Amino acid sequence: MKTRKFIPCLCAATLLLAGCGGRSGEVTLKKALKDKFYIGTALSVAQLTGGDTLSERVARENFSAIVPENCMKSMFLQPSEGSFFFDEADKFVAWGEANGMWITGHCLVWHSQAPDWFCVGSDGQNVSPEILTQRLRSHITAVVSRYKGRIKGWDVVNEAILDDGSWRKSKFYEILGEEFIPLAFQLAHEADPDAELYYNDYSMAFEGKRSEVVRLVKTLRERGLRIDAVGMQGHIGMSYPAIEEFEKSLLAFAEAGVKVMITELDLTVLPSPQPNAGAAVEATFEYQQALNPYAAGLPDSVAAAWTGRMADFFRLFLKHQDKVSRVTLWGVCDDDSWRNDWPIPGRVDYALLFDRQGKPKAVVGEIIQSIKN
Repeated sequence: MKTRKFIPCLCAATLLLAGCGGRSGEVTLKKALKDKFYIGTALSVAQLTGGDTLSERVARENFSAIVPENCMKSMFLQPSEGSFFFDEADKFVAWGEANGMWITGHCLVWHSQAPDWFCVGSDGQNVSPEILTQRLRSHITAVVSRYKGRIKGWDVVNEAILDDGSWRKSKFYEILGEEFIPLAFQLAHEADPDAELYYNDYSMAFEGKRSEVVRLVKTLRERGLRIDAVGMQGHIGMSYPAIEEFEKSLLAFAEAGVKVMITELDLTVLPSPQPNAGAAVEATFEYQQALNPYAAGLPDSVAAAWTGRMADFFRLFLKHQDKVSRVTLWGVCDDDSWRNDWPIPGRVDYALLFDRQGKPKAVVGEIIQSIKN
């Protein structure tokens, strides 16, 4: 593939960029952001066990926090009832500890990537509220207790609210109604009273979702349940969401009494067949050549626009660093990004801070320069 070129940044930023590889004494993202917020990335177990040494090195040198891409989702941890598989999650946590990372568990309750047995009985029908409550108790207690004192925070519930503010009609909702969220937070807290607890969702710049998440946070707090932060997934594009609307949500969540985490951050440059699609994993479309315009590399003008857009978001995060506790990219290098295959498999995207060779992009230098300024 042709190497991408970028329009040069300020001279100082360019000099700083050369020092982002992580060698002794050089400025890296995690060093620059040390007193601002955690800078994190999502990792697969393969990246930590020799399957991708490039991403492992870049993650170790540049990030201060990690979240598992898949190995802690319920379909992988408990594929059949009562049979837990912790091998990969154990390796993930051990790597994070060995490298001094803030470790977040992702995620305890999610309608997607949950095992088929979790909410249905042998007859294929929804189980009773009592049975689902017990299954949630068993799963959450076993998982959180195993990593008590080691995993610092948990995405307790993921993506339970739709863009318009209505509740997703998942199996959890069908059986337990809105009560499945307070229950999950209660069970997680009982299993590890010191762990931070989070609600995480995408499309958080939409007014309807913003209002309902604020209501959810206030409800949990009024009931005496612990919730430390809201995770605003940052699956963004070149024209959506409006950064002003994203900021409104950030401020609204902070005003509700919790910290804000920017989670799952990536910036696609590719055209979408369904603008503002959020990050619904079930959305897929057939491959079209016209929707894969940069297979041979990014033009300078597009690379410069990408740099400006990502830099603008990081300037927003730094502006509100008193409210933001963590910013986490969903992947390390461009090859890792799910954006290459969503919502159209087989495309080439450039969504992350490090390119396919593990080199920091121009925006990394701009972020570091913004901090120095």
